[in-house]
Amino acid sequence: MQVKDIIKKVKQIEIRTKKRTDAALMGQYHSAFRGQGMAFSEVRQYQFGDDIRRIDWNKTARFKEPFVKVMEEERELTIMLLVDISASMDYGTKVQLKKEFVAEICASLGFSAVGNNDKVGVVLFADKVYKVIPPQKGRKHILAILSQILSVDYVPAKSNIDVALEYVMNVFKKKSFLFLLSDFNDEIDEKTLKVASRKHQLLGIRVADDKDNEIPDVGYVFFQDIETGENIWVNTSNRRFRYHFAEEQKQNLKKMKETFDKSSAHFIDLKTGADYTRALYQYFQRR
Repeated sequence: MQVKDIIKKVKQIEIRTKKRTDAALMGQYHSAFRGQGMAFSEVRQYQFGDDIRRIDWNKTARFKEPFVKVMEEERELTIMLLVDISASMDYGTKVQLKKEFVAEICASLGFSAVGNNDKVGVVLFADKVYKVIPPQKGRKHILAILSQILSVDYVPAKSNIDVALEYVMNVFKKKSFLFLLSDFNDEIDEKTLKVASRKHQLLGIRVADDKDNEIPDVGYVFFQDIETGENIWVNTSNRRFRYHFAEEQKQNLKKMKETFDKSSAHFIDLKTGADYTRALYQYFQRR
């Protein structure tokens, strides 16, 4: 994808995302991700109904009238987007490439964060961590993130989610909110996931293409594993083969959901082109 095409795609995603990321979603985002505590804001004169536990006794004694400390929520949060850039994410058969759908989801989360004055960062990973964009605020920063997701070279290797989680746990000591975006074609270590979800808030977002879950009957087809390079001829007209493939995918997805549940982490499953804003809204509501 050339630079001009990337810029055009980023602008399209920004326009489309802002239409879909309405005030309701941003409101749910704000409610779901409350601050990390309360911080001192100012001292003012006592008003009827104020909590007497907030009285500033030193200032009250000095001015001979009651004053209270005003506290406010420490709102600023850090959102980390962990994006799988293994080759299977640079794939799509119908609506759009998985990486383009991921970029839209990241845009929605990013602009929601910007609207709440939160920082957003990115970890791009496959078999290892390839690029990290440190957390910052602002629209331009989100656009730079989207550009990276679309333009980065997708890696012909199996994805190692554990590596990405371990990196975040080692680097980000303060509690952050992690959004893990992948097609989850490869296994994840339950122990690593448990530790990560205890230290941070974690949501796994599976992004799948229609053909990830089932294969159509189109006769003999030459398949190549775009992550390993392995080649094979397959008779897709074989009903038993198609059935076993679909069942294996169902079992893999079920196992992944169970792994997240056991780890006290959240998980949502999306197909490219789906209404991701509704899924995010429902997730924010449940928090």
